[in-house]
Amino acid sequence: MADALGLLVLLIGLELVLGVDNVLVIAIFVGRLPETQRQKARIVGLSLAMVARIIMLAVVVALTGLTRPVAANLSVRDLILIAGGLFLLYKAVREIHHTVEFRDEDQGPGRKAPGAFASIIAQIVLLDIVFSIDSVITAVGLTQHLWIIVSAVVLSFIGILFFSRPIGDFILRHPALKILALSFLITIGVTIFMEGLHKHVPKAYIYLPMGFALMVEMLQMRYEHNRRGKRA
Repeated sequence: MADALGLLVLLIGLELVLGVDNVLVIAIFVGRLPETQRQKARIVGLSLAMVARIIMLAVVVALTGLTRPVAANLSVRDLILIAGGLFLLYKAVREIHHTVEFRDEDQGPGRKAPGAFASIIAQIVLLDIVFSIDSVITAVGLTQHLWIIVSAVVLSFIGILFFSRPIGDFILRHPALKILALSFLITIGVTIFMEGLHKHVPKAYIYLPMGFALMVEMLQMRYEHNRRGKRA
């Protein structure tokens, strides 16, 4: 029992670390919705993503050939990573363009397309599936006890849901942070694409520059805050 609990804690930590990508995606995507719909989109999107991840766990357990080559030495996992990386690159670049060119302000929250809510929910679920492929395969490799993996997924999603709103609102209040988060998504998209091509990129090469850039931006924000306070 102690081994099972230790493994559960390990998997929860793994899911939470990898959940940073989810938090960024949710923060950016729901920002395109009216404020009254954002929390609903977070809850619905994360709930469906959690269900999709649990279903994918069962599929991975049933289909051990997910990592076997099917075409051009690429497996099903590789093809999903390549498609997901390209889609994330497209979305991140498009969102940066909209932010820089003030497209959202010109459109206004009351003029969103009728299907925007469903579209954003679908994109959150699809990208979560892409993000979760490696963690799911790793979890299945660590244990065949499905209840441990499902428990880790559910508990980690509760944590992500708890932090997604304050982090998302903070990012949306600061356009520079929004652009920085989108730049992170571009980096993650490139990494996912390269992983699909069997080009491994150490995670430290990604998260350390991200953390450094975030620290510099936070210092800049603190400087601006103190300068406004002295002027006042």
